[in-house]
Amino acid sequence: MLLSNLKYVDKNFSVVTGSIEIDGEKLRAFSSAKGGTDMEGLLAMPGFIDIHTHGGDGVDWCDKDENKLQKLTMYYAKRGVTSVCPTTMTLPESALCSVLEAIEKVKGNENGAYIHGINMEGPYISYEKCGAQNPEYIRPADVKEFERLAGVSKILLVDLAPETEGALTFARSVCGSCVCSVAHTAATFEQAARGFESGFTHATHLFNAMTAFESRSPGVVGAVFASDRVTAELICDGFHLAPETVKLSFKILGSNRAVAISDSLSSAGCADGEYMLGGQKVIVKNSRAHLENGTIAGSTTNLFDEFRNLLSFSIPFADALAACTINPARVIGFDSVCGSLEEGKNADIIFVDASMNLKHVMIKGKLIY
Repeated sequence: MLLSNLKYVDKNFSVVTGSIEIDGEKLRAFSSAKGGTDMEGLLAMPGFIDIHTHGGDGVDWCDKDENKLQKLTMYYAKRGVTSVCPTTMTLPESALCSVLEAIEKVKGNENGAYIHGINMEGPYISYEKCGAQNPEYIRPADVKEFERLAGVSKILLVDLAPETEGALTFARSVCGSCVCSVAHTAATFEQAARGFESGFTHATHLFNAMTAFESRSPGVVGAVFASDRVTAELICDGFHLAPETVKLSFKILGSNRAVAISDSLSSAGCADGEYMLGGQKVIVKNSRAHLENGTIAGSTTNLFDEFRNLLSFSIPFADALAACTINPARVIGFDSVCGSLEEGKNADIIFVDASMNLKHVMIKGKLIY
């Protein structure tokens, strides 16, 4: 398949003019060839990768219904997200096992966005910073439990609090096979830094559900900023973080460490109302999600809308795009497969017009939208 008369983002994240040749599921070549399918001057960008998302379109990854999960993969695809890491909640082991079994049945047979592996958020977190996670099921880090769950479905990220019982030992044990991410944590700067020395390499939704950066107590945020290798998620919906906070974070983290995520709930793409998350009621009003006690509970956004937000926040185009594509791919170790438009990688492409309106989505060489 030859796609011509377009602009595309090359492997260096520069915009160039040319044609894209696709062979089956893979990107084969980039050239100035004519013919094939006329893309009418659209801009081709790498498909977006959401490594932290709980759901959308009325469906939660924890719903354990294969038909609903297939519907969810199409929800992502129609919004420019070509691959995902389904994100679980703090639940009992038996419930998590059932969730992973259902996801595993869909994996490899997706109708829309394809699944890389699981993002296991909790249950090894802090009671003090549990946020919208259910405190009833919080427990100490358990390598054996993790191994049992990882045997059901591949876990790519595990989000836990480094100051809690057994967390550092856990990180040292599993960091070779799974990304350990600082999350839902009351850690001090020093405790977070010890976590980074023990195998933690990532931070879950930076600023949210963690100790803040203060004048005499820099907290987890300060430890992330002080590092030169820890990657960090940012919810860029304009609500979880002020635009100025996002801009400052990108400035400190640089072009390689900032990772945009949606942290979207089943209510994403739906009307205001009442929804469920990890066994707790979530109330969505004016597109903002809260528990009944007022705690912020994830987002109702999607990664493509966040990308447009980043541009409106004056984040440079290449940095905004990298945060939605190659940076999350690197975090989960799939940057040789996707995340940029390069020969041999999956033909995951989104096509936008001059106003950054999404026009078409291609996943593994198949036009989905």
